[in-house]
Amino acid sequence: MGAHIALNEEPDTVAASPGREEILEVEKLIEMKPRPRPLRVMMVAGATGGHIFPALTVAEELVARASPDSREDVRRSLLFLGTTRGLESRVIPAAGFTLQTVAAAGLKGISGWQRLANLMVLPKTTMETARVLRNFGPDVVVGVGGYLAGPAMLEAALMNVPTLLIEPNAVPGFTNRVLAPIVRAAAVGFEKAAAYYGAKARVTGHPVRKAFLEIGAKPHVAPFTVLIVGGSQGSRAINDCAPKSASLLIAKKAPIRVVHQTGERDYNVVREAYRERGIDAEVCAFIDDMPKAFAHADLIVSRAGASAVAELAAAGKAAVLIPFPGATDQHQLENARVMEQAGAARVIEQHNLTPERLAAEVEELVGGGDQLAQMERRARGLARPDAAHRIADWIIELGNKKRG
Repeated sequence: MGAHIALNEEPDTVAASPGREEILEVEKLIEMKPRPRPLRVMMVAGATGGHIFPALTVAEELVARASPDSREDVRRSLLFLGTTRGLESRVIPAAGFTLQTVAAAGLKGISGWQRLANLMVLPKTTMETARVLRNFGPDVVVGVGGYLAGPAMLEAALMNVPTLLIEPNAVPGFTNRVLAPIVRAAAVGFEKAAAYYGAKARVTGHPVRKAFLEIGAKPHVAPFTVLIVGGSQGSRAINDCAPKSASLLIAKKAPIRVVHQTGERDYNVVREAYRERGIDAEVCAFIDDMPKAFAHADLIVSRAGASAVAELAAAGKAAVLIPFPGATDQHQLENARVMEQAGAARVIEQHNLTPERLAAEVEELVGGGDQLAQMERRARGLARPDAAHRIADWIIELGNKKRG
């Protein structure tokens, strides 16, 4: 007869199942095992909302990827580097992230004694930045442009810390062009910008807050809401022109309602300019909930910074763009032309900006049947909703390589 194994017996080669005590012991050992340290990421972003909000969007993406019980650890492993004078001192702590500040001053577009004074701050900026880097020990340093990005990215590169530059413009600004040979990676918002960074570049799109991507299409009925923004710090040229344009439109009985963000500097002057003309405009120094303001707007009059253009595309909003002319590289004009060529915006260069020209553009667009809806569809076609996801992937990739 062949070999026989009784149903209540086990062959010698079959291991016995672990008992309850053994299972508890294994679970205890697993709990005791230290959790891997989250990647330490330094975000260099300051001065303007165009630098700060994209960095915050990527930081929130990194936090959201962690398990619920480790999200606070990940949040604490992200450090923002900025200045005490910029918008970051209010916005970043309010978002729940740590901000470390250093002395810094810009050089571009400044001449005479002020340029010399700012230049003398640079050694202090370099020393303070190096100290923060040594103390924090980042696995990756991410820069989003601005005058602090140069010293920080250079110091990180000298310490052999992986550096990732977020280049949002169609044509890189001065600081980011200087950094091109230094940084290890460049996440670009436009295909055109990739040429400046060669093999280091990936076209990721520009990260915008999730709330902009969630804005739905708005029915366009009178009165039409025109939202006027000149960037987080405001624009004197737009602030001066907009009340005069609104007065011309009201005189022609155009059914519009004006919401105007002025920046702190011009708030009182602009508010008084509307009051003198009998226009019941909603004037704000700063709009905290910009996605909500976008959602209520039928048409947006704006500068053409990279973040502004990315937010318009993400929200699917028609715009009249007035690029800032002060930059020698004219990157805002290039950004605006991308929107214009797609049929998503009208462009008025600042030397052509008059109350009559702005009023004519607004009147034509809000009175043009389904023209606003067509422009909105074309704007949304330019959006890259996964930009923050792609950049977060790259940060983790660079950090894991460094940690081996």
